[in-house]
Amino acid sequence: MASLLRLLGTPTSIAFLILSFFQGSVRGITFTFTNRCGDTVWPGVLSGSGTAPLETTGFALSPGQSRLLYAPQGWSGRFWGRSGCDFDASGKGSCATGDCGSGQVECNGSGASPPATLAEFTLDGAGGKDFYDVSLVDGYNLPMLVQPASPDCPDTGCLVDLNERCPDELRADDGRACRSACEAFGRPEYCCNGAYGNPDTCHPSQYSQLFKSACPKSYSYAYDDATSTFTCNHTDYTITFCPKSTPSSGKSNKNSSRRPSHEQLEDEVWLASLKASDADALTIVSWSTSIALQSVLSIAVMIMLVALDHPLFSLL
Repeated sequence: MASLLRLLGTPTSIAFLILSFFQGSVRGITFTFTNRCGDTVWPGVLSGSGTAPLETTGFALSPGQSRLLYAPQGWSGRFWGRSGCDFDASGKGSCATGDCGSGQVECNGSGASPPATLAEFTLDGAGGKDFYDVSLVDGYNLPMLVQPASPDCPDTGCLVDLNERCPDELRADDGRACRSACEAFGRPEYCCNGAYGNPDTCHPSQYSQLFKSACPKSYSYAYDDATSTFTCNHTDYTITFCPKSTPSSGKSNKNSSRRPSHEQLEDEVWLASLKASDADALTIVSWSTSIALQSVLSIAVMIMLVALDHPLFSLL
């Protein structure tokens, strides 16, 4: 016991370490990933420069499955879904869309190969607010919905299957993805570079307008900030792939006949009802988990200090 304590440090430093860990977890937020696609999706994770990596950089998500990731205060980065992946038992392989080029399930610091639908976040940014968006600037591969847990913050995403509407000249991966005009043609006016590298000279193209009309809350080209970037006070987020779909779980769904059409998927009323059903449940779970964690860690610190006859308790 004594040798272990020498390794860990003084009782005070141990207590401080535990409390610091707890405080960090409270200040951080939870991302919940849910797959409603009919096939497995492999989310990819890329942390921004200068921010700590999350516990994983890539993982598998079966139909109907969810997974939580915790991000610390000030984290920034992006998420996307990889599809059509083939990994062997050792985790080596590649994906048809959104592949990160690592040759593994884990992306290990590499980003998505276009075309890919991206969810981008900056936590605790200017004014202490979270900034978030869903971007089609690098093309599209999967429908995606981002839902803040706070009811005061807007949902965003692209709920429509753009692969069905993709022009032939942008079609990629045998119709499983839709390229951006920049990737397809490489012209400065589409890529917003060179003489077109500022908002005064780079304007929406017929292709970006196609994306925008289908997914009005998503980034459609580089300077599409005004209607595509959203902010929220510190909260948790749910990221859903194929939000309009309900993977079969072997049980009947009494609401399946009421699943909205493509037009309804773009309606704010449906988005609000989806937030009420899913995000409220997440908020309750996150709050309960936080309270339980606080209780356990507080008790652990007190027991440790008492067991070590810490001077703090000589005053009681």
